[in-house]
Amino acid sequence: MIPKEILKKVKRIEITTRGLVNDIFSGEYHSVFKGRGMEFSEVREYQLGDDIRTIDWNVTARMGHPYVKIFEEERELTVMLLVDVSSSGNFGTYERMKGEIAIEICALLAFSAIKNNDKVGLIIFTDGIEKFIPPKKGKSHVLRVLRELLYHEPKGTGTDIGKTLEYLNKVTKRRSVVFLVSDFINTGYEKALQIANRRHDIVAITVTDPREMKMPDVGFIELEDAETGDVILVDTSYDEFRGQFANQSNDDKVNRDKLFRSINVDHIDVQTDKDYIEPLMRFFRMRAKRFR
Repeated sequence: MIPKEILKKVKRIEITTRGLVNDIFSGEYHSVFKGRGMEFSEVREYQLGDDIRTIDWNVTARMGHPYVKIFEEERELTVMLLVDVSSSGNFGTYERMKGEIAIEICALLAFSAIKNNDKVGLIIFTDGIEKFIPPKKGKSHVLRVLRELLYHEPKGTGTDIGKTLEYLNKVTKRRSVVFLVSDFINTGYEKALQIANRRHDIVAITVTDPREMKMPDVGFIELEDAETGDVILVDTSYDEFRGQFANQSNDDKVNRDKLFRSINVDHIDVQTDKDYIEPLMRFFRMRAKRFR
């Protein structure tokens, strides 16, 4: 039995995201993703003006003159939401935690997908796979996805992005648009991300809090690693400590962005102290220009 408070949250998020989808977001989603999935239909003889990149060299060699591959637009897409619910998501120094914002973003993407008659699936993960919901269509299915995200009690505390991407490749045979939503406090997932991005269209959404990038001067404080439970006492009044903290955080971000660029993974940066709509819209507009 799902508690009433969870159902109220589902309704609130549904109402909020439905307005955004209807007013501004659905068109952006449609222009970027609809029709990007293509499937092979047939081959025919080359005609003047055909893109030479579509030449089927095997058939061309066999027939003695050029043939091209013809592709048809897939009627629907599959959208997979990979959502990190590790303990580090329970952090936020503004109105909402990182995990709460992640859920709202997922709801917005899911409702945009079903408005375009696409399927939506879900993988909830920590340092293990906690929940898998196969892709389906329809509002009732999306509401179930949203309920699972809100109601889920994580068993693990850490993060294993690599294992999650390997699991994605096992359970999702069809090429999908994959939104990987995490704070990316993890290492060793680079190879798995590269392999998964060859099979799927992966968009990384990083959710961070400003206090993870810059430490304020508040004297002695205890810092706890939410995923390991380790606690250390630090004196934030030292300029050197705050500088090292900021430099390390910035280096982590630079290296992560460099990785995404090197393997052509699109990414969106979201912060808890700012509206997440603007970075999402900026991403979709940028991507739409790329595909024109």
